[in-house]
Amino acid sequence: MTITVRPVAAGDKDAWNRLYEGYSIFYKVTQTQEMRDRVWSWLHDPAHQTCGFVAEDADGKVIGLAHYREFARPLAAATGGFLDDLFVDPDARGTGAADALIEALKDEAGRRGWTVIRWITADDNYRARGVYDRLAAQTKWVTYDIKL
Repeated sequence: MTITVRPVAAGDKDAWNRLYEGYSIFYKVTQTQEMRDRVWSWLHDPAHQTCGFVAEDADGKVIGLAHYREFARPLAAATGGFLDDLFVDPDARGTGAADALIEALKDEAGRRGWTVIRWITADDNYRARGVYDRLAAQTKWVTYDIKL
């Protein structure tokens, strides 16, 4: 299947909304339309750090999304990219859409001079981890959160 990845555009709102809602359901995160509208506004605000890609199939249907942002790496005196969200429509899994989204992010990293692309995923997200294990190296780092 031919997959095209491009920056998210204003005309993608309905498809993006459907996918991002699916992403929140997958992770069992309560998310309102207001929350999705806020993220959508970030994606179209050049002053905001959050950027996004969508993946389209050969018919132009949006089947995947990726959100990313730059982050400082003080110890390395460099910058990197953080992949916040990656989701592919369940009906389009296995088409190469996830690989294409990550490849587009690698291209973006090269343009921006990033030294690493980093992301986290749930330990039990086995299908995605199968993709990630092919494309990246799992790190030794353990993640912590402080709820505020």
